[in-house]
Amino acid sequence: MSVQVTGQWYVLRSKPNKEEPVWHQTCALGFQVFYPRLRVKPVNPRSRHIVPFFPGYMFVHVDIGKVGLSAFQGMPHAIGLICFGGEPAHVPDPLVEAIRRRVTELNTGRVIDPSRFAPGERVRICEGALKGYEAIFDAQIRGRDRARVLLALLTGRHVVVELKADWLEPIRR
Repeated sequence: MSVQVTGQWYVLRSKPNKEEPVWHQTCALGFQVFYPRLRVKPVNPRSRHIVPFFPGYMFVHVDIGKVGLSAFQGMPHAIGLICFGGEPAHVPDPLVEAIRRRVTELNTGRVIDPSRFAPGERVRICEGALKGYEAIFDAQIRGRDRARVLLALLTGRHVVVELKADWLEPIRR
């Protein structure tokens, strides 16, 4: 069964940790699939080095009128297309392209490595609303690409802030 490239993007949901088999099956059926994944540097070297950008979800481009919902509902390890009011919800092409660009930027830029800082190390926040502020690295938030830092206030007290680990850079003195 080969599907034409006409149609719209829809979100296909998989069972937990079953994205890979669903992706392979969907591609084998001839559907155009966008399964965004990120390269990561895990704390545990035996952990996965590529993780889904949206765990449990991927995008499939189909003409749903020709294919029908049942093509995805009966697929092993798949839950089906995301629907609202019984109708599959399509995703605009520009949004899918924006996600594709962002995933490409993340994968060609820095590899996310939240363990690169030691507790107590001075860091600078290089992105987000707190860009430019200095902080003290406190801890990596386990299993995620986030970090906890202590941000100094004018009163001399520290405030705990959680943010993306790749928004931090070491301060070289």
